[in-house]
Amino acid sequence: MIEHKFPYESLIGGWYINHNVCDELLKLYNDKKELSVSAVKTTHIHDPKVKTGLDLFVDTHTIKKHFKNYYDTLAECLQLYLKKYNEANNTEKFKIIEPFKIQYYNKGQGYKVWHFENDGMEHMAKRHLVFMTYLNDLKDGGTSFKYQNLTSPAKKGLTLIWPPYFTHTHKGQISFDEEKYIITGWYSFYE
Repeated sequence: MIEHKFPYESLIGGWYINHNVCDELLKLYNDKKELSVSAVKTTHIHDPKVKTGLDLFVDTHTIKKHFKNYYDTLAECLQLYLKKYNEANNTEKFKIIEPFKIQYYNKGQGYKVWHFENDGMEHMAKRHLVFMTYLNDLKDGGTSFKYQNLTSPAKKGLTLIWPPYFTHTHKGQISFDEEKYIITGWYSFYE
């Protein structure tokens, strides 16, 4: 797997996965009638100043069963991350528990404000690592990381892994020219 080199001290890992795996996920998003009843489409326009777009929640069973290529490839990325940052593995057991989210953003949409993935709220408190894969190429649709002072490129197949805490406050780079598709989720501690 080809690595996208972020500064080591950023604690952000990035690897390029096969485009065919991305295409399978795009088909899933665009052909929702094939989904199990446990996958739910919701609209996120609670506050258009914060985030606009569509999220498709897909449970881990559906991903493992129907999209094994992505699940297995993601596991490879995780192993590369843990090899690079081995302290991330010297903790309690963790795995994917929450549903994955395939997110679609039309031109001008996105997660527009700084945020992080574990703010201590009950449903986020056990999150250990975040993962995200860009499912299409964009000129200007990456992810900006505030304290690392960097913006990732939005390249099809680029899979990022990073810690979910305030240290990795981030927001989407809004594209006003292109649509954006990503899949994201979390590795969480469990007992």
